[in-house]
Amino acid sequence: MSIPSQSFEQYTVAFYNVENLFDAIKDSHVLDEDFTEFGQKKWTENRYQKKLTKISDAISKIGFELTGKLPAIVGLAEVENKKVLHDLITQPKLAQSNYDFIHYNSPDERGIDVALLYDTRVFKPSHSEPLVVYLENEEGVRDTTRDILYVEGVLAGTPVHIYVNHWPSRRDGAETTDAKRVEVASQLIQHLEKKDPNSNRTDPYLEIQEAHHVIIMGDFNDDPENNSIKEGILPKGFDNITAPLKKFHRGTLNHQFKWNLFDQIMISESLHNDIYDCLYFHKADIFDDIMLRQWKGKYRGQPARTFVGRNYKGGYSDHFPVFALFRRN
Repeated sequence: MSIPSQSFEQYTVAFYNVENLFDAIKDSHVLDEDFTEFGQKKWTENRYQKKLTKISDAISKIGFELTGKLPAIVGLAEVENKKVLHDLITQPKLAQSNYDFIHYNSPDERGIDVALLYDTRVFKPSHSEPLVVYLENEEGVRDTTRDILYVEGVLAGTPVHIYVNHWPSRRDGAETTDAKRVEVASQLIQHLEKKDPNSNRTDPYLEIQEAHHVIIMGDFNDDPENNSIKEGILPKGFDNITAPLKKFHRGTLNHQFKWNLFDQIMISESLHNDIYDCLYFHKADIFDDIMLRQWKGKYRGQPARTFVGRNYKGGYSDHFPVFALFRRN
């Protein structure tokens, strides 16, 4: 594979729902019995190691043909703990890439969290925290879900604020659960507006240190046209740079032969700029290379999953990653 050559700097920022990256060890604090040797998934150390190999291989290729290097930042969903993240970044395909990670245990009952991988050579985190999402069911009882991971730092000289999300699922029906995702969007924006009370994220003409550059990424369990995104996030000064990627024949996951684009990246309007020495958005895409796809049968072209129900398929994930390229002026 040839490495591209260009006179400008480029950096890849990606998001990947890795479909239940669990170790094979029982954790007494979460409901992970399925992902043990004698659980329903028959999750063995061998299967775990194969999963690590595949996910690390996929990450190593995201954006590589365009930049000649691995992603600077990768937001992850459905990781169990710090152990799996350490095991991931020490895989041969990633071990020489100076990755570190940020992770907090969330109150999700199944023990699946979000995390951030970053190349320590180009991203310098200065602050991180889990933003606790508070939801209640119809009986007024707390409905636990994943935290939002907030990370503040400097990417290639540009200060950025990153939010990694994995919003409540549609398992009980899209309409039934819609209000939950709308509420999570509201709580995210509340935090953002506290950090940026003057809405500097909307101004593409501010100097680097004055601007408030924001990247919101995640598996939102909603498509770009749904209320949580279209009404809850975008009017607050954001551009959904992944929205144009959704087509009848293309998306990041497929349910009953219908494509969805639940995995998205949104950026503040300030990242559409022409400021000297500042990062600016160049392009976005889905990394849906043939290596990540089913290659035969009636599900041909769909994500090659690790599991379909309880049946082990040995694939990568039920989601494709999305990514954005940023250039430096």
